[in-house]
Amino acid sequence: MTSDLLKRIFEHKSKAVPGFTARYNVDMLVWFEAHASVEGAIQREKQIKEWRRGWKISLIEQDNPHWSNLYPSLSL
Repeated sequence: MTSDLLKRIFEHKSKAVPGFTARYNVDMLVWFEAHASVEGAIQREKQIKEWRRGWKISLIEQDNPHWSNLYPSLSL
């Protein structure tokens, strides 16, 4: 969950924050959701974290079947 998606993407691309994304070289944006409230976003994040991997993959592939990097077309 973030309130500044462009900043968060930059942090991942530059590996500014140690952790999973830096360790495994994860720097492509393939899916995101916008929420009206912080509470709603946190609740949704917790919900998705409990899902099985296959369900998460299906969620991504509903809107991005080719796993294209969405960052270049992002307009906020």
